[in-house]
Amino acid sequence: MRKPRNQTTVALPMLPPLPDWIMSGPTESLNAAAFRSGAALAHLTFVTTAEDLPQTLWRDRLALAAAEICVAHSGRREGAGALRDALHLTKAGDDPGPAGRVFRQWSRAVARPVSVSNLSRALEGVVPEQIALCLDATGPTPVDRAAQVIESVSERNRRGETVALILADAVLAKSLGWTHVLPLLSLALKARDLQLRGDDLRLACHRAVGVGVQQALPLAAELSRAEFRLRAVVPKLRAKGAARAVEMVLSQDVLTPVALARAMPEILSDRAARRLCERLVELGALRELSGRDTFRLYGV
Repeated sequence: MRKPRNQTTVALPMLPPLPDWIMSGPTESLNAAAFRSGAALAHLTFVTTAEDLPQTLWRDRLALAAAEICVAHSGRREGAGALRDALHLTKAGDDPGPAGRVFRQWSRAVARPVSVSNLSRALEGVVPEQIALCLDATGPTPVDRAAQVIESVSERNRRGETVALILADAVLAKSLGWTHVLPLLSLALKARDLQLRGDDLRLACHRAVGVGVQQALPLAAELSRAEFRLRAVVPKLRAKGAARAVEMVLSQDVLTPVALARAMPEILSDRAARRLCERLVELGALRELSGRDTFRLYGV
């Protein structure tokens, strides 16, 4: 858990946007696309270490976007709301359904540092040996290694889009020296791209990186500002455990009052947790994301 920042600290008004020159101009050639994707990733690396960004929440929110795309690859039309319900309103041990399983894989994949054991827990049915081979992929650039993983996994499993994309983003993160999986390729690669091979697939991956970075950066800036607003209201909260509750909110895409109360049973009852969430909404620091009167989901 990070140390609380002094409330007089000025929040980042805007994390550095992607320079226009990186994404402008044609990327028909593999060399040009590789140059631009490399520049985009170098720029994004700065953001992956920014202290004023809730990194865990950022990854989890991107995992939701990636899961929604992966579900669409399988022919299902379930949006973010349905995915959140499937994961967060399903009792422990129950099956969250096909879409919920995809989101669960992504959430687990981004939650812990990149390693064979952690990815094995996230990717049900994938043997550790296959994961290890993917993480050891070789190639001239991190993106080329990710493309190699997609090709290898797709050839073994024609319906393994989610596994291929998670492992591709994992090897990309590992190659860049990042500690955790950050969904990027998964945000932009289309189902038809996953059928490509060789240089065509590499080109698609280099282009996808730029699109993924363009989505990840504005979200990072938005969450940075949201974190500052949330921390700024902590002194106004009378509920015991408010500071700890704020840390929980900043560590995941959404939170239920029940989950909040279970995390602090000695401090918060279910009713007190609901009141705390409602108070944060009143203060403009939290949003209710389900649109329901019951079984509500809260997040920044």
